[in-house]
Amino acid sequence: MTINGIMLMSDPKVAAIPVHDCGEALLDVRDHGLRVDDRRSDDTGAFAHLREDVLARLLRAQELLPDGLCLLFIEGYRPPALQRTYFEAYCDELARTNPHWTAARLREAASRFVSPPDIAPHSAGAAVDLTLIDADGRELDMGSRVNANPEESGGACYTDAPGLSAQARANRTILGGALSAAGLINYPTEFWHWSFGDRYWALQTQQPAALYGPVELP
Repeated sequence: MTINGIMLMSDPKVAAIPVHDCGEALLDVRDHGLRVDDRRSDDTGAFAHLREDVLARLLRAQELLPDGLCLLFIEGYRPPALQRTYFEAYCDELARTNPHWTAARLREAASRFVSPPDIAPHSAGAAVDLTLIDADGRELDMGSRVNANPEESGGACYTDAPGLSAQARANRTILGGALSAAGLINYPTEFWHWSFGDRYWALQTQQPAALYGPVELP
């Protein structure tokens, strides 16, 4: 299942990737010097957690940014139950505006923006949503707000969306360059979503298995 040449999270090839969980702990990124936004905060602080090696790679990406720029961490780990709530809510939203769509088409369309719960990188502690800020803490122009769905953004949420300003395109290139160099991969329907060690990462990088599967926060 692809859209504009993009393999979606709902593609059966993603779900077919085995998981050999390495057992790494979930760590709180707030203890490691990253700038953390509170728009996705929760009572348990789950949102601020990542697997150990994912966090290490994020810190490496931070070091690779040009002077005066910082990563702004927005959301990492997402409990499986919350992931299911997000996915089902977006499916319901799409169904209301597209009542003729089949369940399969709804699942595929929803996966542009929210991963199906059974393979969700966020629920494995393997994915992070983030953007760039300047030295004064102001978010850079990325051409779309973080977490804008395809309908709201008119497709500008796609990493390589056409029609972006030169500045937004340059800022996305800076973000992507640092994160790619640190070994993370992007989900091309969301410029802000990057991951390492999950099933989508394993498929895209031709690894035999994912390093991380769904996990509950202790």
